[in-house]
Amino acid sequence: MKKTILLALLGLGAAACVPADQATLGGAATGAVLGAAVSDSDDRVEGAIIGAAVGGVAGNLIGRANTPNDCIYQDAYGRRYVARCQ
Repeated sequence: MKKTILLALLGLGAAACVPADQATLGGAATGAVLGAAVSDSDDRVEGAIIGAAVGGVAGNLIGRANTPNDCIYQDAYGRRYVARCQ
């Protein structure tokens, strides 16, 4: 259990240093692991699904909060880039 909590904290710390898309994925993965870990043995899948949903939302909010004046744009070729919001 201690390892799971430590991994979750490390995952959230790493999610704070990356763009919002990657923070969402990291939050969802961390939430799934935590949700499965804290659930009963009968409800591990349900716990993982709920944890992934909550973690994904939290990761997205953390990722966006780190760049409050930046927006994600997409050019004509489908490449994404981050620039100051206009």
